[in-house]
Amino acid sequence: MKQYIPTKGLLVLTFLLIGFFSNAQDYTLSLLVLDENTGLPLDNTQIAINPCSCGGITNEAGRFSIKLPDGNYSVTINYIGFAIKVLNVQLNENKILTTELSPQEEQLSEVVVRAKRILDNLETPQMGALELNAQELKKIPAAIGEFDVLRGMTLLAGVNNAGELSNGLSVRGGSLDQNLLLYDYAPVFNPTHLFGLFSVFTPEAVSTVDLYRANIPARYGGRTTSVLDVKVKNPYTNKFKLSGGVGIISSRLSLETPIIQDKLMISVGGRAGFTDFLLPLFSERLKNTKANFQDATMKLLYLPTENDQLSFTGFYTKDFYQLDLITKIQNINAESNQYDFRTLNGTLNWTHSFKNDVNLRTLFIASDYKPKTIFPEQESDNEIEFTSSINYLSLVSELSNIVNDKVDYYGGVQINKYTIQPGNLDPGNGNSISAVDLERENSYVFSGYGNVNWLLGEKLKLSAGLRLNHFVFVGPYTQGTFDDITGELTGSTFFEKGAGVKTYNNLEPRMGLNYKLGEVTSVKASYARLNQYLQNVYNSTTPLPTSRWKTSDPNIAPQSSDAFGLGVYTGVADNTIELGVEGYYRTSDNNLTYKPGANFFLQEFLERDIVQAEGKAYGVELSFRKPRGKFNGWFNYTWSRSLLRSQNEKLVDRVNNNQWYPSDFDRPHVFNGTVNFEGDPYNTWSFNFTAQTGRPYTVANSVFKLEDLDVPIFLERNNARLRPYHRLDFSWKISYGKNPNRKWKGDWIFTIYNVYSRRNPFNVYYTQRQGLEDADIFLGSPLGSYELSVLNSPLFAVTYNFVFD
Repeated sequence: MKQYIPTKGLLVLTFLLIGFFSNAQDYTLSLLVLDENTGLPLDNTQIAINPCSCGGITNEAGRFSIKLPDGNYSVTINYIGFAIKVLNVQLNENKILTTELSPQEEQLSEVVVRAKRILDNLETPQMGALELNAQELKKIPAAIGEFDVLRGMTLLAGVNNAGELSNGLSVRGGSLDQNLLLYDYAPVFNPTHLFGLFSVFTPEAVSTVDLYRANIPARYGGRTTSVLDVKVKNPYTNKFKLSGGVGIISSRLSLETPIIQDKLMISVGGRAGFTDFLLPLFSERLKNTKANFQDATMKLLYLPTENDQLSFTGFYTKDFYQLDLITKIQNINAESNQYDFRTLNGTLNWTHSFKNDVNLRTLFIASDYKPKTIFPEQESDNEIEFTSSINYLSLVSELSNIVNDKVDYYGGVQINKYTIQPGNLDPGNGNSISAVDLERENSYVFSGYGNVNWLLGEKLKLSAGLRLNHFVFVGPYTQGTFDDITGELTGSTFFEKGAGVKTYNNLEPRMGLNYKLGEVTSVKASYARLNQYLQNVYNSTTPLPTSRWKTSDPNIAPQSSDAFGLGVYTGVADNTIELGVEGYYRTSDNNLTYKPGANFFLQEFLERDIVQAEGKAYGVELSFRKPRGKFNGWFNYTWSRSLLRSQNEKLVDRVNNNQWYPSDFDRPHVFNGTVNFEGDPYNTWSFNFTAQTGRPYTVANSVFKLEDLDVPIFLERNNARLRPYHRLDFSWKISYGKNPNRKWKGDWIFTIYNVYSRRNPFNVYYTQRQGLEDADIFLGSPLGSYELSVLNSPLFAVTYNFVFD
């Protein structure tokens, strides 16, 4: 009997068995593609794999994964503007590979990179956003031979400070505390070293800097003018790398190294400066002035799986400086003022990817700022100390998703806690001064937010966001009641610990529109409503460590603003030059300013010394940028106004008699220009010029006699201006070690700050004249006015920078 063999069934069974065993031997190949210079992930990188003729592109986190059978593969990685990289992979287990692409220097690549940058600027609906990476910041002449974040920002349109001794930024006429400064998501409350000459951010650690000044993304809240988001470079590395610099004023050192290959990596950078011996060289009056500082940044990165990324960023900065000033504390004279302040920040970041386009990010953030002022008592070894602090804790959870080519969105929740110690006076071993310990302030902000980017057609893009804030001020808290006429304290109400004292609920819509008029031209419009619950109160041109931080309470309402913007952007000369014009108008309420004669030092009820004013700021910004070529750089011109007005019925509470007056940051005309000449691979010359209208200050309206003293009377505020400010800076960078096979690479940077010795006035002060002294200058006035300048001569610096890998 002939046996029947089911041929078709046997073939099917055979293929199933082959497929089963084949799948049993499949392995996952995961790639993480990074920019070699910045350490940032490169999304949309093309991955081609042979001999399977398969591949794909990386997601927004720079990751790509694929399952392949056991074998040897050639993986080609291609990203526009970067050199192509080929990896030979033996796949006999699940593998996670991290690779870095280096920018390609060929002329064609520069053209492509330039086109991509222009296209990105045109396509984004974000308006008023500026981005500078570390490479661009390094081209800006700095005062001490190293690139600086804040000084780089002040060269951009609409960004200013109050002079050499300013410890922050003024964006579009806003005050310094109206800007949110973030360093890897953690706020920095005092961002400068050395009297405000440069910023606290460790240079080698900085990756990118984003400045938002129009339709601020919904994930940011708590300030009414702008956000400066400084990102720390991720230590994606597979080898040891050492870099740093040695200079006259400061020296720094940083390293990157893997701890567990492709799993655990770390970067550490630090900087220190000791300038006590330099200050007397500039002026005899600085012989008793001292200043030194230090900062450090550490980032630890752990990749437990191909879908998870854990990082921790730690940041520490400390400053000490002494001013030769006589100060009176209660009835005791101090021979000098010593300022000692430090910041300690930490950010824990967990990012989980569910699939290529869905990511969940969770952040735990802590920031602790503690300024201290020391008053050495005259003819005694006793020291009187005044301390204060801000402690900030935050928890953020955010989900983002790229739905398709036309729609992407994110949404999240955030909880912030503020604990403020307004002031503590420790008299030391002195018996004639009373100790003071002001009541702590505690508050919470609960926020929910969302943002969507939507391509509505070939020419129109929309970015819409919404943020909801619930602010709660809690006890312990003592609320005072005051006489309406005299302002004297008449009673108080005490709230127990944890008791709700005051709440504020605010809704913040944000919107940006981008309409393309052509291939290289677009029009953008924006609107943003913002609220601010934390403010810095001061009555000088720039906050000192003795200035007062304050959250909103029953007497001080949150600041709020509505900002509108409209701009046109285009590329000319075959997209080698970027041009832009942008106009803005912002109204604000509850801006904090001080009453005439206010003194915040150890004031228990701060509301008696401040008023809340309405404000308006408007202007037009013109920008010209040429990012490539031997000659490159940018020019910006801004015309703007920034005005304030109180609205109080009581005469004693009025500022400028309730009339509009210029704010401290009203600079109608500002011009900035930066030019870099890259003559050859070894030499780069850079020039920076800045000029602006003088800062407003207050001139006495009259003088009256009081016991043989001439006392000025101030009826108006900011009714005069200092002389115009202008300055030229120069730097010369000499590079060597261009051989890519050379382990050690270095360069010298020579800088001259204030090349032509411009004596820019910082302030004007009045003093009693003796007899007929300088009568021909002051025209018989009993008071003499004198300008105070910080720098009267050029500031020279030389720095040696190096990299070893």
